[in-house]
Amino acid sequence: MAKADLSALSIERGDRGTGASRGGRTRGLGFTALIVAALAAAGYLALGARGRVAVEAVSVTTAYPSQAFTLLNATGYVVAQRKAAVSTKATGRLEWLGVAEGSKVKAGEIIARLENRDVTAAMEQAEANVKVANANLEQGVAELKDAEAAYRRSLDLVERKFVAPSAHDAAVARLEKARAAISGYRASIAMAQANLRGARVAVEQTLVRAPFDGVVLTKNANIGDVMAPFSSATGSQAAVVTMADMSSLEVEADVSESNLAKVSAGQPCEVQLDAIPDTRFAATVHRLVPTVDRAKATVMTKIRFDAIDPRVLPEMSAKVGFLSRPVAPQERAPRSVVLPGAVVTRGGANVVFLIRDGRAVESRVELGGRIGDLVEIKSGARAGDQLVARPTDSVTDGVRVSLAGK
Repeated sequence: MAKADLSALSIERGDRGTGASRGGRTRGLGFTALIVAALAAAGYLALGARGRVAVEAVSVTTAYPSQAFTLLNATGYVVAQRKAAVSTKATGRLEWLGVAEGSKVKAGEIIARLENRDVTAAMEQAEANVKVANANLEQGVAELKDAEAAYRRSLDLVERKFVAPSAHDAAVARLEKARAAISGYRASIAMAQANLRGARVAVEQTLVRAPFDGVVLTKNANIGDVMAPFSSATGSQAAVVTMADMSSLEVEADVSESNLAKVSAGQPCEVQLDAIPDTRFAATVHRLVPTVDRAKATVMTKIRFDAIDPRVLPEMSAKVGFLSRPVAPQERAPRSVVLPGAVVTRGGANVVFLIRDGRAVESRVELGGRIGDLVEIKSGARAGDQLVARPTDSVTDGVRVSLAGK
């Protein structure tokens, strides 16, 4: 009975035990493969991160050679030295306007006209009076000739004693009267001519003429508006147009009184306009206004362009650089510049490392002179290129780089 119980406790080693053992081993191998794959991926990522070199980037910019000898910078606005609000001395309704904004006009050109039929009629009447005075003079001249002839005849008769002296006295009086009439006629002509000039002035005052060659900036009145000197009437306009002489454009800039020692009349300047940022205009200090603005502690400085560019317009904002010497013609073009630290020597040549698609690309460069704290790059890199700011020995051609802080 005891042997039977012990035999019942024996372990079976048939097909069931073999299947269970194989399933366990299969699950163990699959788990191990997943661990190996995860470790491989982590190692690859770690290797890729370690393969990138962290660098700082700097861009190639443009600079003008004049920045190297600029003593002072100031801001201001373009203004016209000759500018006028063109009006009329007469009062009346605007009948005709021949210009618009941007119209170019010549000195003396009629740009507008008031209703002037009344003063035109008065001028025509004055012209007629001049003609009447001239006709009276002609009549007086004929009367004088007749009086002179009568006087000569009377004088001959008196000498022959054919007439009484009293008859001769009448001929003498007639001659003197004719001569006096001539003086009166001439005075009448002078008065008529003076009246005619006055009438012409009255007509001229209804015409608005350009005071100088220039361009119309603003149109302040329209046909039908009432024009009055000094805008004395309610609802009336004083100026028809505002115009400026574009050849008199200059820049007005405020200079701090503490920097006045750096500015003088005749000093060369360079003007940059916000509206035309790619062009530097040569200019000269024309004069300094001899007073200080107490509120701003500045002195008004007027800078005149050496040559007027048609793109320059009044009221443009400007930046002025006061220079220590004139700019040479070859120094007027902008140059590509970069911080000197971006240029290193490799293999006896000056090189920079361009950042392209996450890699450093070595490029040989030809250097120029210094412009302030920057160095000129003549070839090998262009404005806008992104470079490695301070390449170390670990930065080589083709190495993968990452920007510091990113």
